[in-house]
Amino acid sequence: MVVREPKVWRAARPRVVRVVHGVKPGIARVTRAVKPGAARVAQAVKPGVVRVTSAVTARSSQLTGRAKKLTTLQFTAGAATLGLVFSAGAVAAAGPWDSSGQRTAERDWAASREGQGGADHGRGSGTAAGAPKPAPSAPAVLAGLGGTSGAGSAPDSAALAALLDPFLKSPVLGPRRAASVVDVETGEQLYSQNADEALTPASTTKIATAVAALSAVGPDHRIETRTVLDPDSAEVVLVGGGDPTLTAHKDTGGYASLRTLADRTADALDRRHLKEITLTHDVSLYEGPEQHTIGPNGNLALVVPLMVDEARLDDSSSGSADRDPDPAGDATAEFAGLLEDRGIKVRTEGDAGAPKNAKELAAVSSPPLATLVERMLTNSDNDIAEALARHVALATGEQPSFEGGAAAIKKELKKLEVPLEGVEFADGSGLSRGNALTPALLTALLAESAAPGHPELRPVLTGLPVAGFTGTLRTRYTSDATGTGIVRAKTGTLSNVNTLAGTVVDADGRLLAFAFLATETPLENTDPAKKALTDATSTLATCGCR
Repeated sequence: MVVREPKVWRAARPRVVRVVHGVKPGIARVTRAVKPGAARVAQAVKPGVVRVTSAVTARSSQLTGRAKKLTTLQFTAGAATLGLVFSAGAVAAAGPWDSSGQRTAERDWAASREGQGGADHGRGSGTAAGAPKPAPSAPAVLAGLGGTSGAGSAPDSAALAALLDPFLKSPVLGPRRAASVVDVETGEQLYSQNADEALTPASTTKIATAVAALSAVGPDHRIETRTVLDPDSAEVVLVGGGDPTLTAHKDTGGYASLRTLADRTADALDRRHLKEITLTHDVSLYEGPEQHTIGPNGNLALVVPLMVDEARLDDSSSGSADRDPDPAGDATAEFAGLLEDRGIKVRTEGDAGAPKNAKELAAVSSPPLATLVERMLTNSDNDIAEALARHVALATGEQPSFEGGAAAIKKELKKLEVPLEGVEFADGSGLSRGNALTPALLTALLAESAAPGHPELRPVLTGLPVAGFTGTLRTRYTSDATGTGIVRAKTGTLSNVNTLAGTVVDADGRLLAFAFLATETPLENTDPAKKALTDATSTLATCGCR
């Protein structure tokens, strides 16, 4: 029998320290930020809201027999006024956010290795303590894109260029940069700077991974972890289904529970009068290398279909952390301990494929794929990203590996008829420098995610971090920065690479999608480059560039 030190004991001390140090400044910071931010946003969008209200009133007096629809742009313009208050309440209710210092550790690691790097998860990213939910508000937020806008007209391209060029052509970004801004309702490209040039996207790759997964697998799909029994024996197999969010914690946060699986398995064994078993695990779902080409890295565990709590050796749920070198073995050992706590004597024997005629004993399911996508985007979670890439591969007939997942993502995106010329994928997370995406592709994917014809893609937009409040944008926008609570964007940073892609509502209530990519940024300019991209989004938020 293999007995390992329970993670709960290993995790106790860092969790207490993190909670004590995290909760007080976090709540204080939100309290300071929300009042001026809310007032500022309310002031900015008030004219747009008044215009929308007037337009709706006028339309209601001209009954034409057609059903009136609240468009995305109308809704978003009004919602922007309340966005900061809502977000602040959500943050306070969620409890302390994880403060991992990942960006600093990752930068140091990346700078020490030529041609390699980690993805930007940002400081202070975290996951709410409450149960996750798969974007139930998305249809309401994005309804009616095909109807009359009621918001201001799209910005003038020349006026937009005059405002954005000083930021997006700044020398701090380095010699290679590309950008695209698109009007989401019409799909018209309003600003372009080498928009069709494929550059290293870093973690903005996750936008493409999310779209491909939601398109190929579906937002309601759940990933199962099972136990099966070899007939006429006492041999039980723990079968990995590829759910990296499977948790052994008592507080599951709404994710699949290893403890629940142990309860159900023990009950099934009791019904069969089995009190002593041999336990193995099955990780045959994936193929190819388990180690990412970036090498051992706290930003990503070995990519295997069976792990618990992303193989983290502390109590974190996001950011960089030491990982177990044998995720499947660790999960099996924890499961064995849980079964023994329930009166089952267990002898573990390592990896073994489940027999074809094996009978299922029990199963637990992940939250809907929509929830996994949102967590991946908000926290820039590499483990979920690589798992989703493999599930896209399984759904499209490709090999569930790094190479097969990359091919499957491109294959699925081709069905959406988005621009793919020059585009290459090497993984699902963006950790690889073999990825090459264009700003035109990223803005097209964001626009498709808002299109009435693709409601399954809504979690791409709802999962994007909110400037100043959630995930990897929580500390990127200061409390008095324009765009706080209005910009939603995915960050991306490798050494010498800085990217940002997402959506923003401008001063006229127009919903815009943007993608800004810069490569060959000198390392000493990393922070100024990030600020230039951030300032560009703030400019979009204040633009009434008609």
